[in-house]
Amino acid sequence: MRVYPGGRVEVVAPPGASAIIVQRFIGEHRQWIDDRVQAFAGLVSTDTQLPLLLDLPAIGRHLAIDYLPAATRVRVCLQDDRLLVSGPITDKHAVAVALRRWLCEFALETLGERLHFVSEQTRLTYSRLQIRRQRTRWGSCSGSGTISLNVCLLFLAPSVVRYLLVHELCHTKEMNHSVRFWSLVAAHEPEYRALDRALLGGWQQVPWWMFG
Repeated sequence: MRVYPGGRVEVVAPPGASAIIVQRFIGEHRQWIDDRVQAFAGLVSTDTQLPLLLDLPAIGRHLAIDYLPAATRVRVCLQDDRLLVSGPITDKHAVAVALRRWLCEFALETLGERLHFVSEQTRLTYSRLQIRRQRTRWGSCSGSGTISLNVCLLFLAPSVVRYLLVHELCHTKEMNHSVRFWSLVAAHEPEYRALDRALLGGWQQVPWWMFG
């Protein structure tokens, strides 16, 4: 059972499990669900000031952000280790949208490099990469070998991100979560259990403006 930002609860049950059993399981863990929903509520910060620093642990980058008022639509430009955000900067929604759009393009390049590196390490190949901003998934792999990564991975620790990349690459061989799948994951990442737990709590590392 997993709880996601926004209060969505996902329960994975074995084939043939009755609705009564699932409901009983949920009831027995109601306090845990409520605690997780309350913890995730902190993601919607009451402090909605726009960021002055973009901390991206996944790739070891720390980008200072400068805001420049201008009579144009909001634009984001990377200059060395600084981001220049220009436009109607008092419009927090427009600025957040522009930052998210820029970050998706940035993630396609930077996470793409890491995926390529891990692919070569593990000798697990994929067909292409796409970046999304999902609220419930960190990544996925299609039957055609397309790997989708959540842009929010940029806010997580490198070891956790590498585990997620290994996880999705292993799906190019095993499109399930069978014993064979987890054995393949373990062969490339022996500490996958601890890293998977860290991944579940990773949403708390994502800033408020990414959830708009």
